Amino acid sequence: MRFIMNKGISGMRMLARAALLALPALVAANAAFADDAKVDTGDAAWMLTATALVLMMTVPGVALFYAGMVRKKNVLATMAQSFAVCCLVTITWMVAGYSIAFGEGGSWFGDFSRVLLTGMVWDKPFSLGSGDGAVAFTFPETIFMVFQMTFAIITAALITGAVADRMKFSALCIFIVLWSLLIYSPIAHWVWHPNGIIFAWGALDFAGGTVVHINAGIAGLVAAYVLGKRVGYGSENMAPFNLALAVIGAALLWVGWFGFNAGSAAGAGARAGMAMVVTQIACAAGAIAWMLGEWAVKGKPSVLGLISGAVAGLVAITPASGWVFPGAALIIGILAGLICFWGATGLKKMLGADDSLDVFYVHGLGGIVGAILTGVFAYGMIYKTDDAEAAVAYSGLLYGNAGMVWIQIKSVLLTIAYSGIGSFVLLKIVDVIVGLRVTEEEEREGLDVAQHGERLG
Repeated sequence: MRFIMNKGISGMRMLARAALLALPALVAANAAFADDAKVDTGDAAWMLTATALVLMMTVPGVALFYAGMVRKKNVLATMAQSFAVCCLVTITWMVAGYSIAFGEGGSWFGDFSRVLLTGMVWDKPFSLGSGDGAVAFTFPETIFMVFQMTFAIITAALITGAVADRMKFSALCIFIVLWSLLIYSPIAHWVWHPNGIIFAWGALDFAGGTVVHINAGIAGLVAAYVLGKRVGYGSENMAPFNLALAVIGAALLWVGWFGFNAGSAAGAGARAGMAMVVTQIACAAGAIAWMLGEWAVKGKPSVLGLISGAVAGLVAITPASGWVFPGAALIIGILAGLICFWGATGLKKMLGADDSLDVFYVHGLGGIVGAILTGVFAYGMIYKTDDAEAAVAYSGLLYGNAGMVWIQIKSVLLTIAYSGIGSFVLLKIVDVIVGLRVTEEEEREGLDVAQHGERLG
């Protein structure tokens, strides 16, 4: 025991030494900027606010949304998963995830220049990439880093809904750390770094249709297949414990999504305003479309369907939010609500996987719908108002650029393939290490007691 403690103390000393050694490099990086480079305090203030809004989407948003949809015996365990994911991904992102995603690197993988946040620009504006392809920001890298951290957090948290009620807490923790580093971070690099392969294709993903929603949806579907169905699935009552919690969670997601989408404009300007407008419209349209579809098919509009449709609309507008006008947002929201309703009721039966909380059918399917429709409705002048010729490259089918649809489809297919295969491999590795699933006895008892030794009420 003393040997283990000594080794642990030694490891902590080494980590602290590495963090301290990073400080001179961080200061030196700032010296490369001109003395007159000034932070735009308005943009910085908006980005700080948007970051807090996105963090709220996971804790408490996703935590309450998912907890309200599971059975009473798994409520605490479900909330613990979201909270633990938030903590784990924060550290993972700080240590290496951010560097993999936004280090210069190449087409497929960032470098390790930002490990432990070494060299991060903290008091001046910064840029990603170099030369003509560089993307400049008006605020420090510290704000960008933590804003992107909240995206990594919620993406990983979304996966937990697909494996609710049956996955070991230890297995989930190991899987999330590996997945965040090896799946999420590379895809974020492909899509959002100027050196990334999907970025080079010219694909449009304003706030995470591929990086967040398709990625998490596919990983959740694969995990549902690998873990197998819940005990009693299809024969026992698995009705939600408390839909009031789910409604509160959905409402927090709705509000937080303004930070998610409008924050991705990276500034308090006209593009952020348009992103906020279309986000609100698509959310409402998705909720109404799902509600009407369910009303027509089942005879009654459910509360669960209403909030699911709202989330579907939010998911679908995410990749398009900085590229489209309100009319397009209305169409995207309606289609997302109807298609995701069909996914959760029809496609789910066809695929046969027990995706407990419909992560793939809302986030994965909604993300696919949104990504492809971005290629139809994108209007490049929203981004390049001063350069009509350049704006054509960022426009979709309706504005003369039919090739954008194929570019969007390619980005969707690559994300599906990498996330699906990579998630399967990681799940199998974790299964060998600690096993993925609790025993049948523990599952019947409930994860609150079996995994955490606690009980709700």
